[in-house]
Amino acid sequence: MSDHFSGPRALAGPLCDIADVFAFPSPERSGHLVLVMNILPKATRASSFSDAIICRLRLRCAAIAATGPDAHFDVGHEEIVFDLSFDESDDGKQEGIFNSSTGDSLALRVHDPHGASIPNFRVFAGIRSDPFFMDLLALQTTLKTGQLAFTNPGAPFIPGSDVLSVVVEVNAAILPRDRDGSLFCVAAETVSAGKLPIRLERVGRPEVKNVLLNAQHGDPVNQAIDLRDLYNLEDPFHVGPDYRNAYRSRISSTSSYLDSLDGEIGWAVGEPGTHPLTELFLADFLVVDVGKPFADDGFLEIERAMLAGIPHQTCGGRTLNHDTMDTFYTLFIGGLDAPRISDGVDRPTNLAVESFPYLAEPNLLAPVPKPEPEDTVHHHHHTFGKYRL
Repeated sequence: MSDHFSGPRALAGPLCDIADVFAFPSPERSGHLVLVMNILPKATRASSFSDAIICRLRLRCAAIAATGPDAHFDVGHEEIVFDLSFDESDDGKQEGIFNSSTGDSLALRVHDPHGASIPNFRVFAGIRSDPFFMDLLALQTTLKTGQLAFTNPGAPFIPGSDVLSVVVEVNAAILPRDRDGSLFCVAAETVSAGKLPIRLERVGRPEVKNVLLNAQHGDPVNQAIDLRDLYNLEDPFHVGPDYRNAYRSRISSTSSYLDSLDGEIGWAVGEPGTHPLTELFLADFLVVDVGKPFADDGFLEIERAMLAGIPHQTCGGRTLNHDTMDTFYTLFIGGLDAPRISDGVDRPTNLAVESFPYLAEPNLLAPVPKPEPEDTVHHHHHTFGKYRL
C-alpha cells in the first residue's frame, strides 16, 4: 500500500505510520496550495492523534536541474515547516495546535469538519475516508511470480477504511522562493515530541518504501535487510552517505525487475547497471507547480516530462482521486511511452470533493475496539504483517 504498514516501526506503532501524502493547488481557492498527510491506517471512531507525535509537513523550492536519463531536481535550502501537535484525547474530544515556521499559529478542534483558519492558512485534523486504492493481492502475486496478475475489475484492498488526516491549505504567496519558478518539493514526517525529536516516518512519493525498497529481487548488495526503517531516518531532502548505496542498489534492482514484468524492456540500464529511475526516486518527495491550476491527473507528470526532455503541462503533485498506482505501474513496468497498465481498481471507496478539507467523510464502519489484555497487544500489531508486500 502507498505507505501503509511501511516497516517494523510502523507496524509496532501505527500512530506514527504515515499512510499517504498529497500536494495540489486548491480547486476551491486560486493561489493556495493544499497539503494532506494521512496517518494510522484502519482508524476507528475510537482513534485519536498521539500527544507524543508531531505531524510535520516540509516544503522547499525546487528547480529542474537536468532532463533525459539524468533527470533530477535542484532543491533549495530555505524551508517552510508546518507542525501539528495534539493534546491527550479526553472522551473522544481532542485539541490540536498548528505551528508554522513563518511564526503563524492557531488552535483547532479535532474532527471539526470546518477546521480552523487564520490569514494565509486553513487547517483541519480528524478522521476521514482513506483515499488510497489498489489491488494489493494482485501486486503480491505479480511480484512473486514475475508475471502481471492484474484483472479487470480488481479487488480493492481494505475498502471502506478510514485514516486520521491532517490538511493544511496555505497561501502560495508566502512560500519561500530561493529558486526561480514555481516548483516546490513536499515531504511529510512523523516526529517524536519532546526534547529529543526523532524522525519516525517520512513519506514523499507513494510506494518508494513498500515496493521499491521492500521488494528484494536481484539486489546485488543485500537480500536480507529491511531497509525501510533506516530510510525513514533519512532527511527527505538529503539522503546521507552511510546507507545511500544500499538504497540505490535496492531501488535500481527492483525497478529493473518491475520493467521485466510485461516481457519487454522499456528502460535502458546505464553504467554501472543502474536503472535510470533510481536517482529520481531516491530523492523522495512530491513535486508540485503552484503556478499551474488544479489538475486531477498530474502525479508524476512533471517527472515524466523531465525524462522525455519536454516541458511539463500540469501542476504535478498528487491529488486525492488520481489513480496513482496505474501511473506507477505504467512508468516502471511499461516505460515512458507505454499504454496504461491498470490493476483494475480505479477509484477510492469515496471520492474526494473540491471543497475544504477535500477528503471524503469517514466511513465509520468499524466498531469501537475493545481494550486488549497486555499480553495480546504485541500479537495484534504483528498481524499487520500479512499486509506487507
